[in-house]
Amino acid sequence: MNKAELVEEVAGKAGLTKKEAGDVVDAITSAITDTLAMNERVTLVGFGTFQVRERKARKGVNPQTREAINIPAKKVPKFTAGKALREAVR
Repeated sequence: MNKAELVEEVAGKAGLTKKEAGDVVDAITSAITDTLAMNERVTLVGFGTFQVRERKARKGVNPQTREAINIPAKKVPKFTAGKALREAVR
């Protein structure tokens, strides 16, 4: 499912126009992004938790040259599915 399909699904289930549903989807993704940018977690009960994790620096290999490289530490977003979502997928 891509964003356009998600907007169409939200519009149908919530009784909104596609424009209104698009605004809702954009607002939700923006709110989650802004919260993660502040290093805070977002928990949607029954769906899951979005949080920022710190990846340690590590050594890697350039596959083209086989040269050893250092990969710096960085922050990455992580999603952990909630119980209800895990059950629905099973």
